[in-house]
Amino acid sequence: MNVTLNLNRELEIRLRQAAKHCGVSVDAYTAQLLEQHLPGEGRGADLVAVLQSWMDEDDSGEQRATGDYLVHALDEDRLSGQTPKRR
Repeated sequence: MNVTLNLNRELEIRLRQAAKHCGVSVDAYTAQLLEQHLPGEGRGADLVAVLQSWMDEDDSGEQRATGDYLVHALDEDRLSGQTPKRR
C-alpha cells in the first residue's frame, strides 16, 4: 500500500534524521512507527507495544535483554495455545 503524507519541513527533517540515526530508510522507519503506535491484534499486543517502547527509550543492555526475554516469553505463551499439526 502506498500512502502520501504532507509534512511540514520541520517534521520531515526530524523524520529523516531519526531514520538515518536508526540506519533505515524513511519508509521503513515510518512503517516501524506505525507498527509501534497502531492498535495491535491479540491480547498481548498492548503489552508487547509497551515493552517495545520501553526498550526503545533506553538503550541499556540489561533493559534490552530483559525486554527481549519478555517479548519471547509472550510469543511462546501465544504459540503454546495452538494445536500441533498431525503428520
